[in-house]
Amino acid sequence: MYDQKPWLASYEAGVPEQINYSGLLLHQTLDNAAQKFPNNIAVRFLLKYLPLGIAIQSKLTYSELKDATDRFATALRNLGVQQGDRMAIMMPNTPQQVVAFYGALKAGVIIVNTNPTYTPRELEHQLRDSGANTIVIMSGLTQRLNQVAADVKPKNVIIADVPDSLGFPFNRLAEKAVRASGAMIDVADAPGIYRFNTLLKTSPPQPPQLTVGPDDTVLFQYTGGTTGVPKAAMLTHKNLVSNVFQMEAWLTNLEFGKEKTLAALPAFHVYGMTVSMLLTIYAGGELIAIPDPRQTQHILEVIHREKVSLYPGIPTMYTAIINHPKVQEYNLRSVKACLSGGMALPVQVQQKFEEITGGKLVEGYGLTETSPVAHANPVNGTRQPGCIGLPVSSTEAAVVALEPSADGRYPFVAAGQEGEIVLRGPQVMKGYWQQQEETDKVIDADGWFHTGDIGVMDERGWFKIVDRKKDLIIASGYNIVPREVEEVLYMHPKVQEAVVAGVPDEHRGETVKAYVVLKEGQSSNVDEIRSFCKENLAPYKVPTKVEFRSELPKSQVGKILRRVLVEEEMKKQAGKA
Repeated sequence: MYDQKPWLASYEAGVPEQINYSGLLLHQTLDNAAQKFPNNIAVRFLLKYLPLGIAIQSKLTYSELKDATDRFATALRNLGVQQGDRMAIMMPNTPQQVVAFYGALKAGVIIVNTNPTYTPRELEHQLRDSGANTIVIMSGLTQRLNQVAADVKPKNVIIADVPDSLGFPFNRLAEKAVRASGAMIDVADAPGIYRFNTLLKTSPPQPPQLTVGPDDTVLFQYTGGTTGVPKAAMLTHKNLVSNVFQMEAWLTNLEFGKEKTLAALPAFHVYGMTVSMLLTIYAGGELIAIPDPRQTQHILEVIHREKVSLYPGIPTMYTAIINHPKVQEYNLRSVKACLSGGMALPVQVQQKFEEITGGKLVEGYGLTETSPVAHANPVNGTRQPGCIGLPVSSTEAAVVALEPSADGRYPFVAAGQEGEIVLRGPQVMKGYWQQQEETDKVIDADGWFHTGDIGVMDERGWFKIVDRKKDLIIASGYNIVPREVEEVLYMHPKVQEAVVAGVPDEHRGETVKAYVVLKEGQSSNVDEIRSFCKENLAPYKVPTKVEFRSELPKSQVGKILRRVLVEEEMKKQAGKA
């Protein structure tokens, strides 16, 4: 049944069964766009609109972006960074983030996408695990970097601040606000400290010659897993370029050299990186970089003034737009397509957003390990509300039993039956960095990647997610492994036992709730527990709810039953509805 690919019959007209990957390397997509559209704007950085429509912004044409990335590649090599070395980029969406990303590719350096909200503990793990010897970072984040162990701190620290990308007088205006936010501080010159702009000015646009191929790793994208410790999915040139080609094929009305993409999703997240940045640069479009996706008023202004045509996001972003009190004051009719991922897209949000914009908002599905897109609803064809859609071009998908048979393989289940969704395709990762045992758990002997999501496929090839096999919380599109949060809770001197679960949340889809048993004679409160977590976890991982209990539900062998707590929470919320 799965070999027959029943989903092909539901493909939108013009979407091919297979993409044609010809060995193109990821950085070559930028160089090709620069050759075709040298004077087109590649990156527009929009920080704020002032009265009379004046914008605090900067622009890079494709010719200028190519020149800057060539110079950055040269600068890295001059700093002693060699092909195969790792470089962390700990930046929000800014021009420097784009330059650093493609410049690293041209130097043959493996990029380590790093969340700017990481605490010193989380940052230290990622730097130690990846072995990154270089980091591109805002000055305000160096205080966290200075708290990691000396043997882990990268030898090259490249400072890139928001005002540095703006011309006079906007750089002065921006600096005052950025300093007030704490994102920019004074960092004394010292060995190993470099300024991003200085490196570009003093390095010629002569990137080194590389010996790389399609199967070489270009990115470490960290994700949770069965161990609860974040590990790096190794994504290759072929993985990422293939996923870009798959998105190009899916967006049948994509116009090269003409699209304007609102990049509000952070590019350190695999979804924002691929569907916003990589696809737009490949297509010669204009990437409108927004550093904070929570500024809904600003996003409305950007769509209205800049005539945005593509707006990838997560449901919470679209929900914020349709519920904004001034949404009717803005013309959003330029939006023609939005691919929503990260969490389930409510049908009401989809319908209202399409009514306001006139564009198409469709739900898709993917994972860090699949670069990320694996499924999507047709943009202009027939859609199935509540479904993740159809496997994209060149992607095989199936549903298998949750337990293996005697030969160790997982048998396929019939259409309409629940099981684990498995995938094969050119976008599936190479494996986990230095984690062969973990890799073998998710990629079986037949090359199927086991997603950990329980789903069902109907007879026409439409897929739906019904549950998760692994205890993963997805809040506002971010994956949170309960065990990582639980380990922090156990670090608290007053906590005897703790368990974390994902519970339904109107705004985040799911949110993190902690159930805590205190040691005998101890007392605490929600604020104390949350404050402790904030010191050790990125904000999106911090429990929004804390419930103190005298004991936790356990199995006969003493295992804490997380599922029982989730079921209790569901009943509570159903009773309030």
